[in-house]
Amino acid sequence: MALRRLRWRLAPFAGPLALLIATLALLNLAAPARAERLKDIARWQGVRANALTGYGIVVGLSGTGDQNLPFTVQSLLSATARLGVLLPPGINPQLKNAAAVIITAELPAFASPGQRLDVTVSALGQARSLRGGTLLMAPLQGADGEVYALAQGNLAVGGFGAEGRDGSKIVVGTPSSGRIPGGAAVERAVPSPFASAETMALQLVEADFSTARLVAERINSAVGAGTASTEDAVTVRIAAPASIAARVALAAQIEMLDIAPAAPPARVIVNARTGTVVIGGEVRILPAAVAHGSLTVRITENQQASQPNALGRGQTAITQQSSVEASEAPSRMALFAPGVALSAIVDAVNALGAAPGDLVAILEALKAAGALRAELVVI
Repeated sequence: MALRRLRWRLAPFAGPLALLIATLALLNLAAPARAERLKDIARWQGVRANALTGYGIVVGLSGTGDQNLPFTVQSLLSATARLGVLLPPGINPQLKNAAAVIITAELPAFASPGQRLDVTVSALGQARSLRGGTLLMAPLQGADGEVYALAQGNLAVGGFGAEGRDGSKIVVGTPSSGRIPGGAAVERAVPSPFASAETMALQLVEADFSTARLVAERINSAVGAGTASTEDAVTVRIAAPASIAARVALAAQIEMLDIAPAAPPARVIVNARTGTVVIGGEVRILPAAVAHGSLTVRITENQQASQPNALGRGQTAITQQSSVEASEAPSRMALFAPGVALSAIVDAVNALGAAPGDLVAILEALKAAGALRAELVVI
């Protein structure tokens, strides 16, 4: 199977390293296809996690709270009112040890009431640190507005902050965010179509018609003819037994099947900020010639003192002297033969001595000329 990806930074390439990379590319291009498990390249339709979000109050902070933000005061008054504590109207509790927070969690597939979830708690207002705080009981809602879990517990904060009286401070990490391992209890299960649907659907992580066809053929050969059929480039529809236990056994058997996916599309990924380039093993170049050269302009400013004559009445003056130099590196040309592969591209670009920024320009020019048979993606 062709080499999937090759990542390099062009600047460090020189001599033996470039030869080593080219040799590894040739070895990988000649290597046989490697089988992968279906559970690594596909997911069952409907078997997914659901995002939960909630709003709550963290108390017990050592003066690092929201400093009397109106919505924090209102939230804490509502929380204490539910516990039977009513403050007279117009009384400001002067909160410094409480903070309003946003709570997030992920409800996994098939989660049932009583299971515990990890939650992330992040400050919503002016709280500088949540270290040492305790989250009061808060409901966690799904996208439909229904409550699926309740969160409460002591926060574990990895960040740290310290501040001096003169205003100087130091912050390590993010003390305004923390986690509560197992801090939420599931109160409601999310219905899953896995047990009730007439058929099961296996969805590829990356859309590919060739791989979808290979997956269906592999399932039919292992389970039985007519069990699976392709629906599109992502979905493979599978006939599901009526029994839940039989469905689970069939899903487990299918997940462990090995398959050699089809070769991925030819792509060249360029990170213009870091100069990192990833070239897929399927990339090919049509006949093309590339010339590369660089022009360097250097401007130097020098200050000199101008002294008057001994009998003169002038004053010492500062004069500017500018020097402008321009130099152009020798330009070299590389010729790509028809259908040249990855290793030849690496060798030719290294021979030109191109820098990361120049490499992007070379690839864009090849693409514009129609010589680069690949999708050029700049991130």
